[in-house]
Amino acid sequence: MIPVNEPLLDGNEKKYLNECIDTGWISSEGPFVKRFEDGFSARVDRKHGIAVANGTVALEVAVAALGLGKGDEVILPTFTIISCASAILRAGAVPVVVDSDPVTWNMSVEQIEPKITPRTKAIMVVHIYGLPVDMDPILALAARYHLTIIEDAAEVIGQTYKGKPCGSFGDISAFSFYPNKHITTGEGGMVLTNDDALAAKSRELRNLCFTPPRRFIHKELGWNFRMTNLQAALGVAQLERLDEFIARKRRIGAIYNELFSGLQSLQLPAKETNGASNIYWVYGIVMDDSIPYDAFEAMKRLAELGVGTRPFFYPMHSQPVFHDAGLFRGEHYPVAERLGERGFYLPSGLAITEEQQITVSQAVKQLFT
Repeated sequence: MIPVNEPLLDGNEKKYLNECIDTGWISSEGPFVKRFEDGFSARVDRKHGIAVANGTVALEVAVAALGLGKGDEVILPTFTIISCASAILRAGAVPVVVDSDPVTWNMSVEQIEPKITPRTKAIMVVHIYGLPVDMDPILALAARYHLTIIEDAAEVIGQTYKGKPCGSFGDISAFSFYPNKHITTGEGGMVLTNDDALAAKSRELRNLCFTPPRRFIHKELGWNFRMTNLQAALGVAQLERLDEFIARKRRIGAIYNELFSGLQSLQLPAKETNGASNIYWVYGIVMDDSIPYDAFEAMKRLAELGVGTRPFFYPMHSQPVFHDAGLFRGEHYPVAERLGERGFYLPSGLAITEEQQITVSQAVKQLFT
């Protein structure tokens, strides 16, 4: 079976992990945590980096640090991972969703303004699958309506929009370092901001809201969302190779594009969009409506041919857990619904070889030619 993802861990990862073990610094108190925070925030052109346990809690910290709460509305794409909506709901706020662009699969920027109400407090931008959202009109909307931008840049580590790093646009931004990301710490995430007060609040929230002058006396509730020194050591080693990894990802995308050239039954990822060329966090495909079965049947058939796959996100407005809570009933977003039913992605991790890509393409062509 060709796995859908396999990370590359052949740099300084073992060296730095051994350093953690040799020195005894394995908890969140170790020096690699700050080293990773400083290095990653500098790469994204941010003043503050706050390392946390994973990308989901990075979003939760970001929403909580902004003080979003009961009755506040946050606009986000319906085509995203559930972590985005759950962070809003756990804060007591209300997720308001928009559909996707059919070419880039990112949130439809044109649908944002009609969803703005007096209760709208923020826009959660989620860059999808390697292409950035068109940020200029969103920044203009945020300025016009005095809205905060939360930027989920987990899938575009190393990507830029019009020459500026993704993750540098939000008032507060969140990243994930799960093993399928461009750099990994196993699990792990980071909150980035230029705002001193938001950074201080984020640090408190990730660390049980310990505050001076006396430890174990708390005025607020936080979480233990800390990143360990072991995780951060991996992150430092991975960050050293980010440019190499981005080039490798683009090469993987280019090979697949060539292998699937002329295959009319599949929509391939957009090669570029306004302000950026694709960095192919994953290589997604969307099946044409003429194919008489859905993505899940296609994935099953590919598995029988030795090819691992992963489904696209299932839209937020279609999630049973949200319907049970009385959310999104009667709402329909046809582009996202189609992506959720007919889209999936192919093996495209950093460790994949060209020979494996050829094998994958042969299996795909066997199904869809």
